[in-house]
Amino acid sequence: MENTMRVEFDAKSVNEGFARVTVAAFLTQLDPTVDEIEDVKTAVSEAVTNAIIHGYENMEGKVCVSCSLEGNAAVITVEDKGVGMEDIKKAMEPFYTTKPQLERSGMGFAFMEAFMDDIEVASSAGKGTKVTMRKKIGQKEDENQDGCGDSSY
Repeated sequence: MENTMRVEFDAKSVNEGFARVTVAAFLTQLDPTVDEIEDVKTAVSEAVTNAIIHGYENMEGKVCVSCSLEGNAAVITVEDKGVGMEDIKKAMEPFYTTKPQLERSGMGFAFMEAFMDDIEVASSAGKGTKVTMRKKIGQKEDENQDGCGDSSY
């Protein structure tokens, strides 16, 4: 089953919640667990917040969020046309932040990596950043693996 969606909104922090809910609603067709939805929502929040705070540095701009469902996997992309990054590897280091005055923790990419199965970042200084995240949905554990409730005897 392949299905896609794409939304574009102003780079304003009030729209971060909109992005989270939009992606979560789109994923419902894969029958995700509550934990899977929360993982995706957290990763989307971090990526969108990075685009707004770091990509546009609170200037006007647009953030584009797209999601495609490929089998039981969700592929989510968050894109901006902001300032971009010169050193992606450095930006992805835990606790690294370019905005310490905003009390940013520098954990955005670490959270994305922790909650998603895969993350790819492409960026060019002056041209923007594209974060692509993947997560398999439906990795529910078999409720009867521990033998309790097994009716096969």
